[in-house]
Amino acid sequence: MHPVRLLLCLLTVVAVPHARATTGDDGILIDRAWSGHPVPFALLVERGHQFIAYYDAERRIVLTGRSLPDGAWTRIRPEGRPVPKRDHPSNAVGWDSHNSLQLALDRDGCLHLSGNMHADPLVYYRTRTPFDVTTLERLDRMTGELETKATDPTFFKDADGNLLFRYRDGGSGNGSDYYNLYNPASRTWRRFLDTPLHGGEGERNAYATAPLLGPDGRFHLLWVWRETPDAATNHSLSYARSRDLIRWESSAGRPVALPITLAKSDVVDAAKPGGGLINMVRDLGFDPQGRPLAAYHRYDAHGNSQAYVARPNAAGGWDVHQMSDWNFRWDFSGGGSIAADVTLGRPQAQGDGTVIINYSTHAAGSGRFQLNGETLAVIAKLPPAPSVIPTALRQVRSTFPGLSVQWHSLRADGRTWALRWETQGKNRDKRQATTPPPSELRLYEFPDAPPAAPPGSAP
Repeated sequence: MHPVRLLLCLLTVVAVPHARATTGDDGILIDRAWSGHPVPFALLVERGHQFIAYYDAERRIVLTGRSLPDGAWTRIRPEGRPVPKRDHPSNAVGWDSHNSLQLALDRDGCLHLSGNMHADPLVYYRTRTPFDVTTLERLDRMTGELETKATDPTFFKDADGNLLFRYRDGGSGNGSDYYNLYNPASRTWRRFLDTPLHGGEGERNAYATAPLLGPDGRFHLLWVWRETPDAATNHSLSYARSRDLIRWESSAGRPVALPITLAKSDVVDAAKPGGGLINMVRDLGFDPQGRPLAAYHRYDAHGNSQAYVARPNAAGGWDVHQMSDWNFRWDFSGGGSIAADVTLGRPQAQGDGTVIINYSTHAAGSGRFQLNGETLAVIAKLPPAPSVIPTALRQVRSTFPGLSVQWHSLRADGRTWALRWETQGKNRDKRQATTPPPSELRLYEFPDAPPAAPPGSAP
């Protein structure tokens, strides 16, 4: 779509029909979505309401919502503003697969929407009225400081339910992470921290997970450092923890002054640039004793891709365990969005004292590592867990060549909600040679299976 036409798009509100989605039917048709390249959409289910943010057939941001279980959907296309260095306005996506959309509800039930940024001016909307998407307003400002090169927007909540927002100021290989805190009484944002949480010192940036509240009542954070936009320059997997998101410390309890720099980092794995660390494949979980576990990818001594898990030890360091014995190499480098040849799930403690970590690879298939919760030794390599999504829905329906199925799902209130659409693959954030027709964006509901009856119980 021509940029001038996109600039003429004004905010519109449309009521759309709804239907009940159950396992085995074809869900709810939400809209026709952009299929030129994959960009993460947003799905939020909270306090009896459901919201979806996505890019429509004309690449525009769209927000739709309803009350559960079967209220009428209301859809809104918010207005944008010109972005001088782009050939599209702020409410329309280009070809960048980094430009995800993020949603959150504050204490009052007002909806916050951000996204479509990769070192761009802040894109930010908020509703005036709780749960009412028709009152969405474009604000494009939080504190007004350091908001012209924003990336990686993330909404999350602290232990008391306060809404926070994290973003990177700067580019890949040269940026710092800032945290804002929302005040619902004044409907304003302020800096939560006086400094960046991670400081790149003008030489690098941190790619961090969202702060994760653990069973010990602390927030845990895992990140890699990157020296340049080249993905091969990721290095030094690092960790920190905090009870209040203000005072941070190492895994051994050593205070770490902010901003956290490379020199101050509690390094989990000191892999060098070119060593196979990548910001796409690192996640935090916990063992059966509530201790943090880091799962990640890097190369072994022979240059092959391997999956690793690490845990803090009593000496103040980290014990690293190799889980896989793969004989392939995911050889990545350069800038732009990269398709993942390896993925690792969050470590999950099990009731039997073991830990499960899901994995998927192009070369060695998919499955689950089952670890001894005490030693972290691999007990078994299990097949993938059964999916709640029927096999038929995981197959591409379009006849246009080169498309794949995209999913965004979450569990809430005893069921899984899943968005499905189809797109071309990532292309290093460059224009694709072809543009497929728009894809159907459908929402599916998969209730949890009822618990099995105990042996000998009456039918």
